[in-house]
Amino acid sequence: FQAEAGIRDYKVTGVQTCALPIYIPASTISRWIPSTTRYHVFRQPSQQANGNTVDPQGRLVSCEHATRRVTRTEHDGTVVPIATHFEGKRLNSPNDVVCARDGSIYFSDPPYAVKPEERELDFQGVFRLQGDKLTCVARDFIKPNGLCFSPDESILYIADTEAGHIRVGDRVFCKVERPDGIRCDQAGNLYVAAMKAVEIFDATGRKTGEITLPERPANLAFGDPDRRTLYICARTSLYRARVDVPGAGF
Repeated sequence: FQAEAGIRDYKVTGVQTCALPIYIPASTISRWIPSTTRYHVFRQPSQQANGNTVDPQGRLVSCEHATRRVTRTEHDGTVVPIATHFEGKRLNSPNDVVCARDGSIYFSDPPYAVKPEERELDFQGVFRLQGDKLTCVARDFIKPNGLCFSPDESILYIADTEAGHIRVGDRVFCKVERPDGIRCDQAGNLYVAAMKAVEIFDATGRKTGEITLPERPANLAFGDPDRRTLYICARTSLYRARVDVPGAGF
């Protein structure tokens, strides 16, 4: 990256792109292998899976729009539903998901992929799954979307796409145009996939920079052994760029 004075306007350099069929209409999860810069189809159909993460045991956890559920892929490839209903009513369309070190799973549940007449819940919530117990931790969002923890997991950041901000509890942490996926680094900086760039905020909510791309970003993840590579899923491509501070999380 090249840093400039004032707001640090990061320009992506040396970015590798790869045309991946990873948008939800394709109903496909692809696997990209950094060491070989190759990818292949991991699951098709994926039930229009959107957000993905891994739990402390290395199992894939996915939010499926088509089935309106959260699933876990076991090490033998078996797909197990782990959240489908809340208080006897079907979830809307689970969107994004994050796991804590203790194994609890948090996910957002906006109604993006369900017809109004088919909705059973009258709110768009954020849920916590601990073992078999599903709890609603917030239900006053317009369109809850991306989730991530601070480095010590004392803070859960939640993007509200339609409201145009990131929230911490009842407090607006920062304002962003249509925020989607979010991730935090080990210094507490927050990376937000926004309308026109990946915007970067420090732990106080002050914008400190952005990563510009040729297309709109959607979701983010830190990877590689040192966790200093930021992977960015955009409309038609997968991007990666090296950053100074490693990503937070296990």
